[in-house]
Amino acid sequence: MTTAARIADGPIVPIRWDDGTLDIIDQRLLPGEERHLRLSRCEDVAAAIGALAIRGAPLLGIAAAYGLVLAARDGRLEQGAALLRAARPTAVNLPRTVDLCLDIALTNPAAAVEALLNQAQRLESAEARACDAIVRHGAALLAGARTIMTVCNTGALGTGHRGTALGIIVQLADEGPVTAICCETRPLLQGARLTTWELSRHGVPAQLIVDGAAAAILRTGDIDAVVVGCDRLAANGDLINKIGTYGVALAAAAHGVPFVAAVTMSSIDRSALSGDDIRIEMRAPDEVLNLVDGVAALPGVAALNPAFDVTPAHLVSAIVTEQGVIRRADDPRVRRLRAAARNAS
Repeated sequence: MTTAARIADGPIVPIRWDDGTLDIIDQRLLPGEERHLRLSRCEDVAAAIGALAIRGAPLLGIAAAYGLVLAARDGRLEQGAALLRAARPTAVNLPRTVDLCLDIALTNPAAAVEALLNQAQRLESAEARACDAIVRHGAALLAGARTIMTVCNTGALGTGHRGTALGIIVQLADEGPVTAICCETRPLLQGARLTTWELSRHGVPAQLIVDGAAAAILRTGDIDAVVVGCDRLAANGDLINKIGTYGVALAAAAHGVPFVAAVTMSSIDRSALSGDDIRIEMRAPDEVLNLVDGVAALPGVAALNPAFDVTPAHLVSAIVTEQGVIRRADDPRVRRLRAAARNAS
């Protein structure tokens, strides 16, 4: 694995297959520095995923596919698959991609590397098309929204392309004035570090808030909608997303603010009947205890550090996928969305 610094310019390209290696933006260093990692082994890809150098459900699937190309090239396909599957447990894209790629490789072992590379490139293209369609459907649904709250990072850094929830916000900003209210998103401040960085690249005004302020700001009535991404959607519509999403959804419901989830079909897990069936990743306590300027809490203080939470389906006003929009017809917040869209047109 090697590193190289680059000057930020042009579109955000968080992942790129380049002459037999995988080039990624090291997201741990943003926004202070845009540095790329060149990953030449599947072990490097798995380590980068585990450390959150690369993240976001759709992008994890793409990275895993390319990681298996490297594993097959080194004759370590099964070992590489095991490492990738164990790197992060919650987003369904990663294990689903690993299983699909293993099936492809075992079907034609003699040409496994070429077949896996073709599959990785197909997956990357499919996720790009999904983002485009989600942005189109989501922008139509939220046409009247001008102040939008979001959680975590759901742009190019999480999807490899335009993004899901963040892509919708950027598209709306292209059509009229929009302000994004960005929750900082603990434990690793992916909203603060990554979402505000992406929005600045697009020239979209952003206001950063601490996670604890979300409910108070939703109470003021100044937020037109909340739009979030998804790491896994259970069969019953329960939404698994970055920690803090559930609290925002509760506050949005309490104050009548539409709460919309932007979900690629690749993140839907019909084998999980509800959010209770999905393993929630617990990350190292040090990510919380040592967060501010490297200063730890007092010795002996413990920390719980879940990376995700479950938002029950009844709190979600609408789900935007590449195939269209699913609305809860009995949700008064959906009527508000429709009215806003009519007024905007």
